[in-house]
Amino acid sequence: MHQKSEVDALGRRLPKTRVGILGGGTAGATIAIRLAALGIQTTIFEKKKSLIDGPPMCHLHAGGNLYREIPDEDCIDLLKQCIDILRLYPYTIDVRPTVFAVPTRDDDSPEYLLPRLDKLTQAYKELIKQDAKNKVLGEPDNYYQLYSREQMLELKNQQQVTEPKTLDEWMIPVAKYLNLSKIKYPLIVVQEYGWNIFRLSASAQLALAQYDHADVLTNTLVKQVSPVKTNGTNTRDQTSKWNIEYQSSQSSTTQTLEVDYLINACGFQTGIIDDMVGVNVKRMVEFKASYITHWQGAGGQIPEIIIYGKRGTPEGMAQLTPYPNGYFQIHGMTNAITLFNDGLADTTAISAQPKLPSKYLHYIEDGWDKAALQTRIQKAIDYVAEFVPAFKNANTQNNALFGGQQIPGEDDTLRVADVSLYSHISYARAENVKASSTLTAADEIVAEFIKLGLVSNQPDINKHRENHQWTYLNKTSHADITEVAQVLAKERNFPVEMALVNNSI
Repeated sequence: MHQKSEVDALGRRLPKTRVGILGGGTAGATIAIRLAALGIQTTIFEKKKSLIDGPPMCHLHAGGNLYREIPDEDCIDLLKQCIDILRLYPYTIDVRPTVFAVPTRDDDSPEYLLPRLDKLTQAYKELIKQDAKNKVLGEPDNYYQLYSREQMLELKNQQQVTEPKTLDEWMIPVAKYLNLSKIKYPLIVVQEYGWNIFRLSASAQLALAQYDHADVLTNTLVKQVSPVKTNGTNTRDQTSKWNIEYQSSQSSTTQTLEVDYLINACGFQTGIIDDMVGVNVKRMVEFKASYITHWQGAGGQIPEIIIYGKRGTPEGMAQLTPYPNGYFQIHGMTNAITLFNDGLADTTAISAQPKLPSKYLHYIEDGWDKAALQTRIQKAIDYVAEFVPAFKNANTQNNALFGGQQIPGEDDTLRVADVSLYSHISYARAENVKASSTLTAADEIVAEFIKLGLVSNQPDINKHRENHQWTYLNKTSHADITEVAQVLAKERNFPVEMALVNNSI
């Protein structure tokens, strides 16, 4: 272990603060980077072999346009959070547009979405006015554009470009392969980019390796957390320190680390630690999956395509996410594809941890039954082929991105949440439904540390992130991220092509 730091990244003397973060997903890793950048001694515990190996991820959600049901304010929050997270992880983004189509079977019209898109465009302009470095989603006046049926028919007759540069060039394959008679007009095209989980994992790994104040313990299981007794008086109702008992997969012995503050970033298993700490909270956990397929018929790069639909019905949203060399990730928001009839669980009277059916826990821990997986992948292909007929020739692959997603509270449509703080017991619980919320959670934890005297409350401390150049970006290139990301994709049994992105930032 490194010695506790006595000065922060700005050269100021700090209290000797040690923080334990349980879970190395997007929340745990991002919070660890944020704290280590301030010179706080941070230890992150992750039971898997590498960081950020969790539920399906493919989309930045820079505006929340996939979710017609959430409030405009939540969409603006997602826009802000995505810009922040993109600035932290710039090499994780696949720069290509997303096409949003309302099918003819749907009750709504595309025009219903335009007022929200105008609000998002204005919000993006305001964020750029506040800080020019926020201009990471292209030109604000081009945040969204509309395509009529006539424009699409004209593009259908044009020669496809292997590496598109203009929006019209991106839309040529959409015009050629999308069933134009099954959608309403106009089509909406938004500067919502792809987000690559393998590159995100690689970025976090390389970032944390460059901070002396960060210890990353992978292949490590946390077995128990308990309050540190001071003069025999500390209890779970009032404590300032915690003991973390843990065991490495390479060791037969249990070790203990004392920390001044405990952060629970265990994702769908957050409730297990809540039970140990003694915090009673309502939450849900949902098991979800997306599927990997291969289709060479697109003839080059293609935008992400979203076909709207009501979640959980047989006509739920379809999402076709492209990767290089003909690989695609598919979501179909029906109970036969991405969702599961018994895949949503909530807390009980005796535990803060929702109990998923054992078969889904088995999938998460040990992998899918191959026959069941192949059946779901073929259903996903058939679902997309209704709107992209040539996609019926796509080939199934032998893997999926899947896992449990936590949803704080009792509203399964919630998409924006960050962190809950328990000052009296020096405890925080990350509650990120979307990974883009993790930096916001980190900011709230830093504010909590200032209040508790765990970091120095200097006039510029709250502006540290806005003015901070993330250290690893000074020494890490796009190629560095690619190299590590491809190793991670291979380790997780995914095509190495899925670690590649369109490098336009």
